[in-house]
Amino acid sequence: MTQAIATILAQAGNRYDTNTGAISVPIYQTASFGHPALGQSTGFDYSRSSNPTRLVLEETLARVEGGHKGFAFASGMAAIDVVLHLFKQGDRIVVTEDLYGGTFRLFEKVFRPLGIEAIYVDTSDFVAVRKALKLEGVKAVFVESPTNPLLKIADIRAIAKAARESDVLTIVDNTFLTPVFQRPLEQGANIVVYSATKYLAGHNDVVAGIVVTDKPELSERIGFYQNAIGGVLGPQDSWLTLRGLKTLPLRLRQQQENAVVIADWLAIHPRVRRVYYPGLPNHPGREILDREHSGYGGMISFEVSDPARIPQLLAGVKVFTFAESLGGVESLITYPAVQTHADIDAESRERLGINSRLLRLSVGIEDMGELIDDLKGVL
Repeated sequence: MTQAIATILAQAGNRYDTNTGAISVPIYQTASFGHPALGQSTGFDYSRSSNPTRLVLEETLARVEGGHKGFAFASGMAAIDVVLHLFKQGDRIVVTEDLYGGTFRLFEKVFRPLGIEAIYVDTSDFVAVRKALKLEGVKAVFVESPTNPLLKIADIRAIAKAARESDVLTIVDNTFLTPVFQRPLEQGANIVVYSATKYLAGHNDVVAGIVVTDKPELSERIGFYQNAIGGVLGPQDSWLTLRGLKTLPLRLRQQQENAVVIADWLAIHPRVRRVYYPGLPNHPGREILDREHSGYGGMISFEVSDPARIPQLLAGVKVFTFAESLGGVESLITYPAVQTHADIDAESRERLGINSRLLRLSVGIEDMGELIDDLKGVL
C-alpha cells in the first residue's frame, strides 16, 4: 500500500529497532562498529560511511521524495558542495540568478576558481533557460524555486524536460516548499537538495543538509563523495531532524495559513510598496504552483516605502525576531541586502530587486493576530 507523506513522516524511525521496539529510533552515538568476524560486517563499519540514525533519516527522505537514495550532510552548503563535485573543469551550470547568497558564494568563490562556470539566468523565464541550456559546455541547471528572497517560480517540469533533451542534469533546491508542497523528482528533476536546517528540521536547533537522487548512477557518485569528503550529519543532529520531520505537514499548514493572511494584510498597507508571496493572486508563477504543486509556503518578502525606517522597524518587533535563517516555528524577519545576500555585489542586488527597501519574513506558527499586531506596531 502506498502511504501518504504525512504517515511516512509521522512513522519515521518507528519499528527500526526491532530488539527493543523503540518508537523513536535510537541515537547511535558511536564512531565505529564491531565486526562479527573477519570479512563480515553488520552493514555499519564507521559512522562517516554510514550510521543507523542517519540512515533512517536518509531513507525516510528518499521515500517521501520518490527518489532512489538520500544523503544527509552537516549543512545545506555541504550538500550543495558535494553535488557540485559531480562536475569538472570546463563544465558550465545554468543557475537561478536571484538565489541564496551562500549558494552564490559557493559558485563564485569556490567553484569558479576551479574552472566550473555558473551562467546566471532568470529561471522563472523558461525561454531564457531553454536558450542557456543550448550553450556549449552546459552540464546542469541549478534551480531554486521559489527563489530566495524574491520568491520567483520556475516551471520545473518544463525545465527538466528541456534539460533531458540537451543531456543536462536538473538540480532543484526545494528548501522553501519541501516535499509536502513540491516534488521536483516527480517532475523530472535528477537531484533535489535542501538546507534541512530550515523547514525539514523546523525548530532552529540543528544545521543540516540533504541530497536525494533519482537513479543509481547518481547515488553511487554522491555516496562516494559523501564518504570521501566526510561532511556528514552526526547522529544527534540526524535524530533532531527526524523528530522535526514528524510534524512537518502540520507546521507547514499553520505557517502557510498565517502567511496568506499576513501577505494579504501587507498588500494593502499604505507604507508597503510591494509584496512578494506566491499565494497572492497576482504573484507571477502562481498558476504553475496551482497546476503542479500543493502549497505556497510560509515565506514573504516586501518593500517598505521609506528605507530609512528599516533600522527602527527591525529594532521594534516583539514577536518576530530579527535573525537570519528561516523555516522554524518562530517567526523571523531579515534584511537580505546586508545579511543573507551580502556576498552578491550591490549593483547585481539592485538589478535583481534585492534592494534597500526589501525585508523578508519567515512566518512561524504563532497566533496570527499577534503577528499582524507586531507588524502593525512597527509599520
